Amino acid sequence: FSISTYNKIWTDAQKDLDIQLQMEREQFLQPEKDRVKVFKMLASSYIKYMRIFRNLEEAHDGLVHQQKRAAIRQVLDGVIGRILEMKKEMVALENSEFHYIDNILEDLKLLPEDIEIPIPRYFIKENLEVLQQREKMLDEILCEAGLQTQIPVKAMTFEEAVKMIQVAERARQGRRRAVFMKQMYLEEKRKRQTKLQVQTGPNPDDAATRIQKVWRGYIQRKKTEKMREEEMIFLGMVSDAQINAQQGEVHERNEEVFIKDKLRETEGLDIKETLEDQIGQCFIECRHIIGRFPDYPTKEAGGSATIFSEKTPEQLFFFFVPPEAVGEIDGFYNFFPLSSFFWITAVWQNRDEGWDLLQDHDLELIKEEKREEDTNNVHCLCIFLCSCKNWPWHRPYLLPDSLLSVLCFNAFMFLVRRTIDSLYRELVEEGVLIKPKTVYLSDYVGEYSYLGTTLRQVDIEPVPSLADVRQLIALYGILPLGSQTVHEKAPLVKALLLAGPAGVGKKMLVDAICTETGANLFNLSASNIAGKYPGKSGLQMMLHMVLKVAKQLQPSVVWIGETEKTFYKSVPKISPKRLEKILPKFLKALKAQDRVLLVGTTRRPFDANLKPFCKVYQKIIMIPRPDYASRFVLWKHIIQQNGGVITNLLNISCLAKVSDGFTQGHIVQVVRAVLSELRLLQMPRKPLRTAEFMTPLARQDPVYREEEETFKVTLRAMLTGCLSSSPVVSLSAHLIQGPANSADGLAHRCLSDDVLPGGAEHPSPPFLDVWQPRLLGSWMCQASGDYYRQQLCTGSVPGSRRC
Repeated sequence: FSISTYNKIWTDAQKDLDIQLQMEREQFLQPEKDRVKVFKMLASSYIKYMRIFRNLEEAHDGLVHQQKRAAIRQVLDGVIGRILEMKKEMVALENSEFHYIDNILEDLKLLPEDIEIPIPRYFIKENLEVLQQREKMLDEILCEAGLQTQIPVKAMTFEEAVKMIQVAERARQGRRRAVFMKQMYLEEKRKRQTKLQVQTGPNPDDAATRIQKVWRGYIQRKKTEKMREEEMIFLGMVSDAQINAQQGEVHERNEEVFIKDKLRETEGLDIKETLEDQIGQCFIECRHIIGRFPDYPTKEAGGSATIFSEKTPEQLFFFFVPPEAVGEIDGFYNFFPLSSFFWITAVWQNRDEGWDLLQDHDLELIKEEKREEDTNNVHCLCIFLCSCKNWPWHRPYLLPDSLLSVLCFNAFMFLVRRTIDSLYRELVEEGVLIKPKTVYLSDYVGEYSYLGTTLRQVDIEPVPSLADVRQLIALYGILPLGSQTVHEKAPLVKALLLAGPAGVGKKMLVDAICTETGANLFNLSASNIAGKYPGKSGLQMMLHMVLKVAKQLQPSVVWIGETEKTFYKSVPKISPKRLEKILPKFLKALKAQDRVLLVGTTRRPFDANLKPFCKVYQKIIMIPRPDYASRFVLWKHIIQQNGGVITNLLNISCLAKVSDGFTQGHIVQVVRAVLSELRLLQMPRKPLRTAEFMTPLARQDPVYREEEETFKVTLRAMLTGCLSSSPVVSLSAHLIQGPANSADGLAHRCLSDDVLPGGAEHPSPPFLDVWQPRLLGSWMCQASGDYYRQQLCTGSVPGSRRC
């Protein structure tokens, strides 16, 4: 595709995003009592955001312009966070991780492929060099420790070597003989045609002479041009191309620094004086209105940049009036701005790029960005000047006891004065840090469930499909780990449990999470850590090392295989419960900025004590055995992947039917047993038949119905325990209950009726203004000193009097 094509995809996606936000403002204004309507609204928004996400990801991957890619990246992070929040609301509404929206897809005229979550390619591309170096270092450590499994090379005997040389030589002679005979045949054929045809056209000698003249002239001109260039370089009149390229790289790396220094020198004093005047005048007028100077924003809150950011009237109210005077108001969503809509509307939409053939950076945009940075840098000077007038800038900050305990836990970890490289090497040598298999999420083949809504209408709970499992892994595992912004702002998932029978692909999904995000993989399975780091102090030291390396080299995945052994009801001697008490502390030490995910896999969850089990794992995903549609796709995919050819003699539908009850692992073993090296050589003359797969399939042990029912009962008990132990106050509950039935009184009235204390109204629905305060152009204004004075003097801020 051309650059204009990707620009159009980007523009269309931004327009769709604007339409979706406008529609949400209208839909979520009034509470809705019908749960079905609420779910349909949420699911429709989820599907539309998914389509916007796919288009933005395609545009981001196709564009070359770095400033455009940065703008799209911000919108992408916002849309991903929006999708995760929609998913959270749908889960809170239905008390289930799996949703069946085939009827909504039919209404929107979409296919299941349209809601398949794409994995952004920049997760790996932006960190490719670091990941390659880390993989190289891991291979070196494994080879030095003798842990790298290599295929042994079998020595060839003398007779085998002679035979191989003879075969190759005879084949070479045969090919030469065939070429010689072909040349003789063509020569005789050419002579016969010459005798039969009358020769017409120009003389071949003249044609050859003309071709020689053109070719020799071209070659001589190239030689002369090269000699002239070398002479100019030798005389010092022209620099070498290699030197020019190196100078260009240095200039490109330091160009932002040059621009920043130049702007600071020419405009720094003016920016400082303007900031002093605006902040001083603003705070003086605020003192006349509210009777005291407002608190200056702390460094953590953004400092002076917070004052000069774009704010809504509601945000101005909370900025000037302390929260204690209003009461604690809990929002539904974290602040997660989709702020780059400004870029497409104000910067890129009407920009003429016909001159920018190389799609290089825009100098004026860099200058504007550096002016913003200079404004932030001089806010410290403004604080000092204003503090001379005895203004109360800072408020004492106290840490809660729980945070202090976590900080002490982290401080104890860092007492071990060892480098990250030494800790990394030790964990690799001990087998705790392992190399994941290169498996992509798309390799986890499974079909979408097309009868989910139909089965629910007749009171039958449908079995989740493998496509649903693949989607949950992308939502809870890959997308948050791949983006730092998404992990910090979106709903946080620290621990994930994959439960299912043997062979459904639990470990494959763990490897897929690591492959798609470039994450490290730590193996804390009971069988792997048995005999390593003995004693309580050794176990604590191991977890300290894992936590330190995982945070420093994030993203990281901590995998606990057969995790039910950690929470055994009755403890066997061979599998002590070493991690049961320390895992909650491990999760407590993880914060939103730490892209570390704990993933547990189990095939016998009914052996575990459910109460501590549910306390550790935040999300529980049951992976069922594949249904008919998934088995049909699996047989076809695995046979072709192993070199088989599907013909009319091979009935895939019959294989999918008779393999009911078998898992993906069973199907893979059957196909590999049939498609041996000898069978692949016989494939051209002896096609595959259905009967060949029956005998190996009969040797496998299926998942019986009793085991599947036990899984369902156990998982239902686990999910009930998790949901009852962590109540969720969500937008969907607000939409169904309405403000009258809410337990939070003033908070829900403020957030549902769009009413603030004092009778002021929200500028937009609460569902939106926490998410994209800079996105809604109908009520967005530039928050500067003049804007503060305008809002205060007109009485727009609730609780304020007019000037």
